[in-house]
Amino acid sequence: MRSVLLAVAVLGLAACSSGGDEATPVAVTSADNTCEVTPTTVTAGSVVFSVQNTGSATTEFYLYGAGDQILGEVEDIGPGVARDLVVEVPVGTYTTACKTGDDDEGIRAPFTAQ
Repeated sequence: MRSVLLAVAVLGLAACSSGGDEATPVAVTSADNTCEVTPTTVTAGSVVFSVQNTGSATTEFYLYGAGDQILGEVEDIGPGVARDLVVEVPVGTYTTACKTGDDDEGIRAPFTAQ
């Protein structure tokens, strides 16, 4: 009986998650002197930034709103490590930043949600 209930619960969750509520994937590759974000324009809503550190130093990734307001961040991404950041992003213009070491500004680029 327990197996049947578990199977029904799993099928129910799968049915609920098959809708249009999935996060938009954005690939971020952070190295010592580069920060590549692809794509740079997404549909507003849930966005998952998959940050891969290909550099030799620990890095951080930020999504900024107006006035450098931090909308999301992921810190302490060691060399060779990948981490995800999931953020609800309303329609607007933003800034992404990869920060390595003591670099306060980081490598910044525009990011848009439509």
